[in-house]
Amino acid sequence: MTREQRYKAFQALHERPGAFVIPNPWDAGTAKILATLGYEALATTSAGYAFSVGHRDSAPEITRDDILQNAAVIVKATDLPVSADLQNGFGHSPHSCSETIRFAAAAGLAGGSIEDATGDPSDPIYELQHATDRVAAASETASRHQFFLTARAENFLHGKPNLEDTIRRLQAFADAGADVLYAPGLPTLDAIREVCASVSKPVNVLMGLKGATFSVEQLATVGVKRISVGGAFARAALGAFLRAAREVKDHGTFNFASDAVPSSEMTRYMDHKRSTT
Repeated sequence: MTREQRYKAFQALHERPGAFVIPNPWDAGTAKILATLGYEALATTSAGYAFSVGHRDSAPEITRDDILQNAAVIVKATDLPVSADLQNGFGHSPHSCSETIRFAAAAGLAGGSIEDATGDPSDPIYELQHATDRVAAASETASRHQFFLTARAENFLHGKPNLEDTIRRLQAFADAGADVLYAPGLPTLDAIREVCASVSKPVNVLMGLKGATFSVEQLATVGVKRISVGGAFARAALGAFLRAAREVKDHGTFNFASDAVPSSEMTRYMDHKRSTT
């Protein structure tokens, strides 16, 4: 399947009624499992990838090349459209965001997200006009490459739980050309409803954070179009790994094996084939 076909399939998912889940694999194997289970699109997770290579999320040691190489591996694993977590565009300038989108499209991605977080704990969120200029530059490049752009407002993940400012940012990002709007960490269903009612573009919501237990049906009812899980699947997998490792280390028992996925089932997942078109 060509990248253009994946882009069109991804676009169609956002145009049809209801909400859909876009889960977050962190390597080719988890991408194959999710495709075999019947998901229709995938999104990379910077956190899941970082943990797999021994770094914390958004560690400065992880480069744009690292992220895009990991995304390309996931793209090649299935025929599904893949959207990438492109962090803050790997640079402060609008030009950096534009360049990152161009490289992401070349890696085979159907879409990706640019966030308004600076990476500087002392000044964590870009000023609104600069953040909007970055989205506009990314959008201009995305439109030339058939690339589905998601713009993220990061207030709630960086100690600025200001819903009014978050909505103002999302509205500005929509006007700047973003295809999807995303404010991770919204605390309540009412807040999510207010965001969806205040913007004209599809809204992505993050589930899998502690306390965020809304169902797909509940989220669809308040206007959400797309639901991702970020690093939550990776952390769930690592949770099982830690429980098994602690059981053996602390108790000398191996009961964890009763919950392990059988090799025969894993073989079926790994045998997942891409189409030849």
